[in-house]
Amino acid sequence: MNKPNSLFRMPPMLAAVLAALVQTAVLGYMVETRASILRIGTEVRLKTAPVDPRDLLRGDYVTLGYQISTIDKSIITGEAPVVSGLQTLWVRLVPGADGLWTASQASFAPLTQQEGSVVARTSPFEYYPGLDGQVPDTISVAYGIERYYVPEGEGRVLEEARNAQALEVAARVSTAGRMQIRQILLDGEPAYDEPLY
Repeated sequence: MNKPNSLFRMPPMLAAVLAALVQTAVLGYMVETRASILRIGTEVRLKTAPVDPRDLLRGDYVTLGYQISTIDKSIITGEAPVVSGLQTLWVRLVPGADGLWTASQASFAPLTQQEGSVVARTSPFEYYPGLDGQVPDTISVAYGIERYYVPEGEGRVLEEARNAQALEVAARVSTAGRMQIRQILLDGEPAYDEPLY
């Protein structure tokens, strides 16, 4: 009878230490990635859009919708997929006279950086072209900033402000197009600041 190969056996304590180091490294990377966007990302101010009032605060977070989450067919440039599947859009954001940023261009391929604009990347979404393979009139997308956690019991005020369109978000956008919420503004005044760590 052959003995099991002991070449790859590792003492249990060493295996536990290595597993803990790997988990710590992964968590540290996730935290530092988020903090890096908040430190050096380009800031944009976004107007929130009303959310179905039946979708109220669940637990300790508020659901946020944005005007830039509905992409109109008229601003989509370049080739579009002709079959259904998981897709990503790159969305060019430009500042308006009121200081709020809006979507001016979108593409299924990466957009180049241009002076005076920022390119945000959507979260992957299921794309369904029309029967003729055409782009639908509008596409609903998310950016990973659709949920904001608040201290327990403080969400109702933000929900009411959101539904009254009195809520704005200051977000930072990394050079790779990832977004993080930096600040929540209520009637133009800071209400919540997001800490780096």
